Order: sequence, then structure tokens, then C-alpha cells
Amino acid sequence: MTDPGPADAKDELRDALLARRRARPTTERAAAADAVAAALLAGLSGVGTLAAFVPDPSEPGCGRLPEAYAELGARVLLPVIPDRGRILDWAVYAGELEAGRYGLSHPTGPRLGPLAIQAADAVVVPALAVDRFGIRLGRGGGYYDRALVHARHDAVLVTVVFDDERVDALPREIHDRPVTAVVTPSGGWADLASSGG
Repeated sequence: MTDPGPADAKDELRDALLARRRARPTTERAAAADAVAAALLAGLSGVGTLAAFVPDPSEPGCGRLPEAYAELGARVLLPVIPDRGRILDWAVYAGELEAGRYGLSHPTGPRLGPLAIQAADAVVVPALAVDRFGIRLGRGGGYYDRALVHARHDAVLVTVVFDDERVDALPREIHDRPVTAVVTPSGGWADLASSGG
């Protein structure tokens, strides 16, 4: 029997992490949302354009984000999952959201195209886990792997996870772009080391 490759190892981790997220009590999620919103606002202070995401009910920040970003005074771009394909579109968040593909919320405004992320000084990226090198484990659809190809090289890439989702090492694939910071409910904002490749 051969060892599983990075993709297979990621799939196994995803299943376990998603189950753990679904089991979190509502009170823990609410406290986490307040904590990560505060840490993100402090860490993103001064950002001119922010690309972020709308957390689903299992993700840290649900119930507080993206509304909290209004306090930054920044232009906020949120993703729009297309009806077909896996290339994210973007729209400016002006306070209104509607349900989109997979039941995920997105802004109601005009679509700006996949390259709109290039304007972002910082990008808040979803993850199920992140390691000490900034390698993140997403949900497996590859939407953010494709989107981050267009993000500026000097953009701050930050992910938000629960405290127990910071791990020592995750399986890495060639397309994985490391994030530069992580926010957790009890640890706040933490800059991460780059693995250099």
C-alpha cells in the first residue's frame, strides 16, 4: 500500500475539520466572531481596498463579517461564485447581500471580473486550517487557489481559523500560495513565516 499523496491527505483532513466545525456550540461561534472581527479590524487598519469573503455559519466570523469591515473605511470586494466554472468574480460590498451558488451570500452590485482582486492591498482568505508556513487547507474547490494567482505579490494574505485549526504542517501542492498572517479567536493577528517556495 502506498502513502496517500497531498490531495488525498487533504481530503481526509477536510472531512475531520468540517465535522469538528459543525459540532461547535453556537456560543463558541459567536464569541469567535467577535474576537476575529476585532483582530481583523486592528490588523487591516489603513487598508485602501480589501478583498474578503462572507463566512458561512460554520466559519469564524459568521454574524460579524463582512459588516465589521465598514469600520475600516476601505473599499471592500467580496467574491461571487459563478453559475458555472470555478473562477471567482468580485463585487463591491455596499451593505447588501443575496444568496448565490451553494447558498453562499454575495454582494448585489455590479460584477467586476476575476481580475478585480488585483486592486486589493489585503485579501482575507477562508481556510479550514493553516500551518506555520502559511499553507492553508481550503474546502477543495480550488476557487481561492485560482483567485490568488491574480492577487498582488505585495498584498497581505490573511486567513481566519479557530484556535485548534492552526497546525504544525499541512500537505502542500505546487499551486498553494502561502498566506502571510492568520487570525484566531484567542491568538488575534499573527504574522507567519514563509516557507520560501
